[in-house]
Amino acid sequence: MSIKKQFLKSKPVCKVNFKLSKADVNSASKVCLIGDFNNWNENADEFNKLKDGSFSYSLELETGREFRFRYLADGKVWFNDSEADRYESSGHGDAQNGVLSL
Repeated sequence: MSIKKQFLKSKPVCKVNFKLSKADVNSASKVCLIGDFNNWNENADEFNKLKDGSFSYSLELETGREFRFRYLADGKVWFNDSEADRYESSGHGDAQNGVLSL
């Protein structure tokens, strides 16, 4: 798992690149990035599957904010990124959301 942040000088946004290995997703065929930036829409931000079985996705998010997120593999398995800036309760049982601080 990796999260890379690139803060743009020309506008108040950060380009965030997410990468998940085949092992990270347990050989899933589809992975989506879900969070408060897309109203927790389970189909809004689908990763690109690469030839080696890994997944990548990039998006621009406003700086000076925090964003909560999780991943959803094959529409049924929720998981967090080990490189999130921190974690907090999701309000659903003992599940936690990853948090990006930009």
